[in-house]
Amino acid sequence: MTTPLRGVIPPVVTPLTAAGDIDVASFERSINRMIDAGVDGLFTLGSSGEVAFSTDARRREIIETVLRIVAGRVPVLVGCIDTETNRVIEHAKAAKELGADAIVITAPFYALGGTAEVERHFRLVHAAVPDLPLFAYDIPVCVHTKLPGDMLVRLGLDGVLAGVKDSSNDDVAFRFLVDDNNKAGHPLTLLTGQEVVVDGAYMAGADGSVPGLANVEATGYVRMWQAYERGDWSAVRAEQDKLAALMRIVTSTSGVAGFGAGVGAFKTAMALLGVFSTNQMPEPVLPLKGANVEAVAAVLTECGLELARTPEEVSASTEA
Repeated sequence: MTTPLRGVIPPVVTPLTAAGDIDVASFERSINRMIDAGVDGLFTLGSSGEVAFSTDARRREIIETVLRIVAGRVPVLVGCIDTETNRVIEHAKAAKELGADAIVITAPFYALGGTAEVERHFRLVHAAVPDLPLFAYDIPVCVHTKLPGDMLVRLGLDGVLAGVKDSSNDDVAFRFLVDDNNKAGHPLTLLTGQEVVVDGAYMAGADGSVPGLANVEATGYVRMWQAYERGDWSAVRAEQDKLAALMRIVTSTSGVAGFGAGVGAFKTAMALLGVFSTNQMPEPVLPLKGANVEAVAAVLTECGLELARTPEEVSASTEA
């Protein structure tokens, strides 16, 4: 990337066949659909992209597939997320070899350390792959560490970090980070990982968004970004209101939680819309079925999206 990344950068959801293989045709439909909608980049192998469920071979397959489909049309950020520094460096070197435009990493997890160890982790990864922009992924719900704002700005000033994807759901901390980043001369590109309060992040001064819901409906996020760029705050809010209503797909289900409810609802919606062939999930997560598929379909219909398949067809799609 020759210029700082800004705008809408969806975290790409990984489609699977009923047998659990990569569904290349669905990948092509989804990625081309988001690029045609006007997104500014794509983030593969994030939480929505099943990085935590993927072997090294599967990660490589996903990166190769995404980069082939994108074919240089937008920048591709690659998640290089793992428990400790040396494993992350291995992933980062592989991403560089395959042609990633930037890499994204979290704090180490499982063997938890303090702030000094987390900062050293980012510095070591940057030193190992110095010619790729490095983004910090702040997602404490998964890695059990909240990245301190002063550390992030310091790493930005030192040239270690190019930016931050903030999925902390801590609006106060994000606002403070935006303020501190501006006072330091804006060394970091700050991206919100939210879907429902992107308008608030833009009002605070975010440089863009990384919304998983954009896999389902990217055009609204693109319109919201364009409205933000021209200072049309009534349009920003109107787009966010519609997207917030659509995000109810993740709360419409019952008996499921976490990844199965969130990404499970995204995949189910995409299958109902005809983008994905199945709503298959990675093991051991089960795909949504029956009444839960019907609940997602009801939200899509209420939001004015036209279904390409029935809930019954989607429920049957994962039967290998």
